[in-house]
Amino acid sequence: MHRRGFLGTSATLAMAGSIGLRPGIGSGAPQNEESSGTAADREPDPKIARAREVALGLLNPTRDELEHGLRLHAESLVFDAYGFAPRAAIDGEAVRNAVEAGASTIEVQDLTEEMSMTRPAINQDERADFAAAWIASGVTCIFQNAGEEGQDPLRLMKRLARFTYLTDMLPETLRRAASPDDILAAKDAGKRCLYLTGNGVPLTQQWVSVQDELRYIRIFFQLGIRMMHLTYNRRNMIGDGCAEPANAGLSDFGRAVVAEMHRLGVIPDVAHSGWQTSLEAAQISDFPVVASHTTCEALHRHIRSKPDDVIRAIADTGGYIGICCIPRFLGGKGDINAFLDHIDYAVRRFGADHVAIGTDVAYTSRAAAAESRKVPSRGRRRDRWEALWPDDPFVTTPEATESLAWTNWPLFTVGMVQRGHSDDAIRKIVGGNVLRVARDAFQRSIGAPNPTS
Repeated sequence: MHRRGFLGTSATLAMAGSIGLRPGIGSGAPQNEESSGTAADREPDPKIARAREVALGLLNPTRDELEHGLRLHAESLVFDAYGFAPRAAIDGEAVRNAVEAGASTIEVQDLTEEMSMTRPAINQDERADFAAAWIASGVTCIFQNAGEEGQDPLRLMKRLARFTYLTDMLPETLRRAASPDDILAAKDAGKRCLYLTGNGVPLTQQWVSVQDELRYIRIFFQLGIRMMHLTYNRRNMIGDGCAEPANAGLSDFGRAVVAEMHRLGVIPDVAHSGWQTSLEAAQISDFPVVASHTTCEALHRHIRSKPDDVIRAIADTGGYIGICCIPRFLGGKGDINAFLDHIDYAVRRFGADHVAIGTDVAYTSRAAAAESRKVPSRGRRRDRWEALWPDDPFVTTPEATESLAWTNWPLFTVGMVQRGHSDDAIRKIVGGNVLRVARDAFQRSIGAPNPTS
């Protein structure tokens, strides 16, 4: 991202003009995207412009702070510790036809999810919005959610297949990184890439033996998964999730899972794990454990936050916590300033080597709302199994959500400049720490022997 363009609203043009930014286009587009007329020639998305305006109004940076932050963001490797590639609009008519034909809830869910993940590969308008969002963000790589929540290997394989397809079909726009070196190569080439994480540990659940249950971890690593959630909200055979009231910690089997992940070079992610599960996973680990998208419980107590003793244990492994962009997890006003407060606290308390940004949010195509309105209502549905969630009185405001838009990534860097973080610390937070842990894990994977019977 070179400083050719970032801001696109009248409220920020005066500031942008003073540092030579061309309105309307985020900077750093790969040459092929600009020459193809898919992103650079498209009218700016007013949603992106509105999000920038809201965030800038809350930050109110000086010209020097803005210029310095944007330049630093452009020069740095920006690696989202956990997130989602920009989401496409569904084909509303196709989904409506499926509903009217009697498709089940699961069928409709799979259809809409597949469309939101893969339509940039087949629809020119969605491809243009997809590219424009990447350009605006200045992100090189996302640790991409590529596994539906759970342990069933077939269920986990669906998102993995979708993002494999997307990267295969858009080789000039998006790469699938197999190693940390691929991420650096993408940055050098002005490309974007995905590094894949699963939302669960793949288990056959036949319970023949511990060794038999663990064998699909290796298979999914070979398919490209580089990080896995130990649990997702609920309790499983590995340990307690973050929404379980018992907070019972890792099981005996869970300890074997963590050991096998370390042996193979798969990063254990405790973002959705209970506090005791998170603590014990870190305590038994000789290699980095992460909480890829979380917050600091010391600032706002939430089931998805982590208390200081857990964060310290994660830091002691060489891992990091990724501060997320979910307002209700942040507390306060839940906006970009609350987000920066959590970064400030984590850096002061645990050091810049152990802090990252795992947004857990996505840009959604400008056509998404109109297409979704074409789908008939299906009435009230029961909560999904994974959606174990206590009552939460927090009220999320549009301003908070807009200020933390995924396309506002460059302003996260500007905000850290304002808060007085050094350039070196910011480079670590926006991507260096995630790359370091990814590299550590991948080096172990290269030396992992084949399992013996």
